[in-house]
Amino acid sequence: MVNLETTNWLLGVVAIASAVQTLLLVGVAVVGWRLYRQVSTSVQEIEVRHVAPLRQQVDGLLTKVGGVVGDVQTIAARVNHRTERVDHAIVGTIERVDETAEHLKDRVRDTVSQATGVVRGIRAVIASLLTTDGAIKPPAQAGGRP
Repeated sequence: MVNLETTNWLLGVVAIASAVQTLLLVGVAVVGWRLYRQVSTSVQEIEVRHVAPLRQQVDGLLTKVGGVVGDVQTIAARVNHRTERVDHAIVGTIERVDETAEHLKDRVRDTVSQATGVVRGIRAVIASLLTTDGAIKPPAQAGGRP
């Protein structure tokens, strides 16, 4: 006959150890559940006391800032539009001044050319009157070259 007393004794120790482990796990689960409920309650209280009022303040500030940003964008758009208008006016004025300067330059050149022609003609008449040999000399060219 086989002696199972030692085996039974070891099985009893294992059974007791398993029961103790099970009780400990149930205890840890109960303590964990209680801690979870306390933390949830604390988080809800913090949210009600601190986060909700802070969120309302931030929403109010964002609303105000949003209005200011809209105003700034409107002002920037107006300034940009007026700057474009001034730039267009300046470009138009510069073009007109350039045209006027070119026209004036052409008029002065024409007047100077006419005056130069008259002076050359008078000079040729004087030169022909002063010449005694009767030969006609060609008129002097501009720049003093014969």
